[in-house]
Amino acid sequence: MADMDTALKDAMQIEGAIGVALVDYSSGMALGVAGGGKDFDLNVAAAGNTDVVRAKLRTMEMLHLNEVIEDILITLDTQYHLIRPLTGRSGKGLFLYLALRKDRANLALARHHMRRIEAELDV
Repeated sequence: MADMDTALKDAMQIEGAIGVALVDYSSGMALGVAGGGKDFDLNVAAAGNTDVVRAKLRTMEMLHLNEVIEDILITLDTQYHLIRPLTGRSGKGLFLYLALRKDRANLALARHHMRRIEAELDV
């Protein structure tokens, strides 16, 4: 089992990583961040992506989809933004958010690493 800081450091080792955050989607607050910078404010990204997660969960509820979100991918011109809600009991209401440089990232590998990080994360 990995703690939050270890999980965030692991995520930053993913090829092309720009920044990562562990976010509480009931409040929109980042519980922890790694990477980012003055050009990429992870706290702003965390709050904004909370709306994405909430909207998808509401839509699934309205459609009576008894499914779990594995991840949500947003593709920009130069970046991938990967949102992975935590499924373990201790992580309920949280999601991992990872921003990647599109020209350096392997999306399939990044998703695989995020799945592993989520499985090992103990919050």
